[in-house]
Amino acid sequence: MKKHNFFAGPSILPQYTLDKTIEGIRDFAGSGLSVLEISHRSKEFIACMNDSMALCRELLEIPAAYQILFLGGGASLQFAMVPMNLMNTKSAYLVTGEWATKAHKEAKIYGEAVEVASSKDKNFNYIPKNYSVPADASYFHITTNNTIYGTELKKDPDVNIPLIADMSSDIFSRPVDVSKYSLIYAGAQKNLAPAGVTLVIVKEDVLGKVTRPVPTMLDYRTHIKAESMFNTPPVFAVFAAQQTLKWLKDLGGVKAIQTKNIDKAQLLYDEIDRNKLFVPTVNDPEDRSLMNICFVMAEQYKELEQPFAEFAKSKGMVGIAGHRSVGGFRASSYNALPKESVQALVDTMKEFEKNH
Repeated sequence: MKKHNFFAGPSILPQYTLDKTIEGIRDFAGSGLSVLEISHRSKEFIACMNDSMALCRELLEIPAAYQILFLGGGASLQFAMVPMNLMNTKSAYLVTGEWATKAHKEAKIYGEAVEVASSKDKNFNYIPKNYSVPADASYFHITTNNTIYGTELKKDPDVNIPLIADMSSDIFSRPVDVSKYSLIYAGAQKNLAPAGVTLVIVKEDVLGKVTRPVPTMLDYRTHIKAESMFNTPPVFAVFAAQQTLKWLKDLGGVKAIQTKNIDKAQLLYDEIDRNKLFVPTVNDPEDRSLMNICFVMAEQYKELEQPFAEFAKSKGMVGIAGHRSVGGFRASSYNALPKESVQALVDTMKEFEKNH
């Protein structure tokens, strides 16, 4: 039976990426060695790293003033590295979910971290609007997509201080005006690569302005100077990311994948809104994530939650259980998920409704 992978992360990768990484495990770039054992100082891997950076720059139209880094530690390390490197005494955070909350918590270690707005009052089921950002903050931090609660900021905000974004779960899913941001970071395990590497896009002119000492390993300038090779990078994950970036370019880039993502999400949201058994967790279509589509059983059908989970599993649906803080179901529709999988889930929902 075909499996339909809706896991929130690590998540589905393009078949192209899987095939090419299998080839690279056997023989990397004609070296006669596996990518799992190649030196990060080898000419073959340096070429891979440089090409990955070039593809990122091309696909996101990253201006020359920005540096591209591939680092370890995941987005969770960036929660600390951002304030450590950029915050003098004050920063500002939009708190829209669990990961935004964790980023905000880390910033408090380094000074005053202002919560400009939060959607916690309704279990993070909307994106706050009409907030004001303090002009004296070192930066304003947002989390563009919230994997647990299914909300997404689909437009790049306009603010008058440096803008920082955690784009871990929607990077490369839509065009981004990078020039509006001072730093973007993204754990790779949603839309780019296996877990183990984090993409950082940083404008150099925001660095070197804090008065605190920054440990060498945690200073962005260290990694810029060493071209992401200060220590051994996650070689395999970078190689896999290169394959995904090639796949995305061949598809037509981020504008083309955005069209596909909108189409897939609309297909599923339409069924959730139509089907009497299910209720969306995010009511405002403007706030609904294209990447993580969350829904629960309607109150009068709560007893059908487990039977539906088992029925969906029998139909090949994998990873649709909602996060424990929300319950219900979550269908992650990242770039690599084919529309056929979304259609299969919709068909499953319709069949289950018919049976009950």
